[in-house]
Amino acid sequence: MALSTANSLSPSLSSKHASKQPELYTWFRSPNAIALKSPPLAPTSIELKRNGGFVLGEYKVNRRIYASSAAPMMDQTVSKAPTIVEVDLGQRSYPICIGSGLLDHPDLLQKHVQGKKVLVVTNNTVAPLYLDKVTDALTRGNPNVSVENVILPDGENYKNMDTLMKVFDKAIESRLDRRCTFVALGGGVIGDMCGYAAASYLRGVNFIQIPTTVMAQVDSSVGGKTGINHRLGKNLIGAFYQPQCVLVDTDTLNTLPDRELASGLAEVIKYGLIRDAEFFEWQEQNMHKLMA
Repeated sequence: MALSTANSLSPSLSSKHASKQPELYTWFRSPNAIALKSPPLAPTSIELKRNGGFVLGEYKVNRRIYASSAAPMMDQTVSKAPTIVEVDLGQRSYPICIGSGLLDHPDLLQKHVQGKKVLVVTNNTVAPLYLDKVTDALTRGNPNVSVENVILPDGENYKNMDTLMKVFDKAIESRLDRRCTFVALGGGVIGDMCGYAAASYLRGVNFIQIPTTVMAQVDSSVGGKTGINHRLGKNLIGAFYQPQCVLVDTDTLNTLPDRELASGLAEVIKYGLIRDAEFFEWQEQNMHKLMA
C-alpha cells in the first residue's frame, strides 16, 4: 500500500492490513488544541515498509527522515492547506483531506461530486450544526447542482433496515440517477448507513464521507466498511464500498460532546499501546491539551 501526503499538518499514521480489505488509520491533533510544526517545505511523501510484521511510516522531506512515531513539536500556527493522504487501492483509490475549516472551501467537495444531484445523509444532531454549511459548499458558484437531504434519528439503535429505507425513499422520490452523489455527514452510524445505501442504490453510486466525530475521523470513515445492524447482531448486513473522498474538517470536533471526544481518543490511545510507544508517551504528556 502506498500513501502520500501534501502540505503542513503532519498526521501520525499507521496501517492495518486485513485479509480482504486494507484499512488506514489516521490520527491528527486538532489545531484548536495543538498545532504541529512540520518541516518547512515541500510536499511530504510517506512510505510504508514492513518490519517484523508491522508497517512503519516515515516522513521523507528534503532527504531527511522523520519517523511517524516521533514526538512532534508544537507551534501556534497552522497552514490553511489541508493534509492529503492518498489511499492507494488501484481504481478504488481515494484521498483523505485533513485540516481546519475545510468546509469553507467548496472546491474540496465539488471536485468529487459526480452529476448534478446530491443527497446529504445526516442526523438530527448534526444537521442543525453543519447541514447548511455543507449545502453551501456543494452549491456555491455551482448553480447547476441540486442538493437534497434526509435527516435521520441519531443513535446506534437506528442503524437498521427501517432507517436505511428512509434514505432510499428520499433518493427515489428525488429521482436521483446513477450519476448522483451521496454525502455522509455525521459520525460512524451515518457513515456506515450512507455508504451501504450508496453501494446498493442503483447497484452503486458515488459517495463522500464527511465524518464529524473523532471515532469516525480516525476509524470508521476510512477503509470502506459499510452496513447496518440486524436484530441478531451488529454489522451483519453490509458491503465493502470505498468513498470518492473523505473530508476531515477538524473544526467539527468543536461541537462534539466531551463523552464522545473521550470515546474517540480511547481508540487513538489503543493505536499507541499496540504499536507505537513514543506516540503513546506523547499522548500521556499532551492529553490535557487534546481534551481542552
